[in-house]
Amino acid sequence: MITNASRGLLSRAATVSGATRIVANASAESCAVSATRQCLPARASSHWAGYEMGPPDPIVGLNEAFGHDDFENKVNVGVGAYRGDEGRPFVLPVVRKAEEMMQGHHLDHEYLPIAGDPIFVKLATEFAYGKDSAPIAEGRLAAVQSLSGTGGLRVFGEFLKKGGHEHIYVPDPTWGNHIPIMRNSGLEVRKYSYYDVDTSGLNFEKMMADIKDMPAGSCILLHACAHNPTGMDPSPEQWAEISKAVKDYKLVPFFDCAYQGFASGNAPKDAEAIRMFVEEGHNIALVQSFSKNFGLYGQRVGALSVVCADPEEAKRVTSQLKITIRPMYSNPPKHGAHIVRTILGDEALTAEFIDECKGMADRINDMRVRLRENLEQVGSTRNWEHITKQIGMFAYSGMNKDQVMAIREKHHIYCTLDGRISMAGVTSGNVEYMADAIHDVTK
Repeated sequence: MITNASRGLLSRAATVSGATRIVANASAESCAVSATRQCLPARASSHWAGYEMGPPDPIVGLNEAFGHDDFENKVNVGVGAYRGDEGRPFVLPVVRKAEEMMQGHHLDHEYLPIAGDPIFVKLATEFAYGKDSAPIAEGRLAAVQSLSGTGGLRVFGEFLKKGGHEHIYVPDPTWGNHIPIMRNSGLEVRKYSYYDVDTSGLNFEKMMADIKDMPAGSCILLHACAHNPTGMDPSPEQWAEISKAVKDYKLVPFFDCAYQGFASGNAPKDAEAIRMFVEEGHNIALVQSFSKNFGLYGQRVGALSVVCADPEEAKRVTSQLKITIRPMYSNPPKHGAHIVRTILGDEALTAEFIDECKGMADRINDMRVRLRENLEQVGSTRNWEHITKQIGMFAYSGMNKDQVMAIREKHHIYCTLDGRISMAGVTSGNVEYMADAIHDVTK
């Protein structure tokens, strides 16, 4: 039974409760209307706030600048990727054919082993070393599939570090990514002389002196062919001298081979230095990329191999390469490697590949001749002989940084700041324009 006193207490409680709701509602409305930060919970400071903006990659930044340029006749000769004479990306017909064949096989998408596709690895190493190579025949080649050349370089850098190496020697200049890859592997990067800017040629005498000054046991990185960025390779006679010095001074030769077949149009010829060193008894290491020669830029196809003393040593080295790969990327991708193995595993397709690869090399060499001819015809008094002496995708033009910026601003031609020109970007439609522009900023 509710008494009058109880009713009074309930009435007062309701009044108080109502007043509280009114105050609370008024407060909420006031907060919503004012939208002041005091009404919102404080946002926690980000753990990532201390991370600074990194500098743009030189090539990526160059491509972005090119993309934002509205000039109709702009030219991009900074990208290290082949283009046809119409200036568009080029897929080798034999690659298309291999992909069609693969579709009919209903391939699965299972993981590859840590060391990659063993058939691809076998065919890739035979492509570089030769099918009759002694290390392959004797079972003393440790080899794994890699994430193109870049991944193989990183794996080998860490492999060296684990084995007690503290430094590696690279040519001056070298591919820009060599340096951060090796530094991030924990190695000190040292340079040896390679290119003479004054003569636009190989500084062989200074190169040999630097090689002979390297401490015994040092690893020396060598470009197997089509040196990037200079396009200037040693002659066969000079390679023989390099081989002798490397052996005499007990150095570890490590070849980076990114352009086999693409440099001269002759795959065995482009592998001459590799095969010479092996025949002369060096236990070389080799990283191969199939991006340029097969046009498989986005597939990340490569191989890393180490010549060992005997099969037992090869097994131990392979085990260490796999231990390095496992926590890094676990195992390599499948599709691109299967394209390469389909082509190299078939004599007819291999013949087609060699012919198409030669076609790419021939087009680039033709552009070298035409660029030099146009520079000479336009009245330039400079010596442009180095353009046709160099080989491979790149021409080290000799333009300095100021001239590179001038040709970009005045003529909308984009190349890297060291004056490196990707000859794949030079076409029959722009070669005269290129020559006029280069002459304008270098006269």
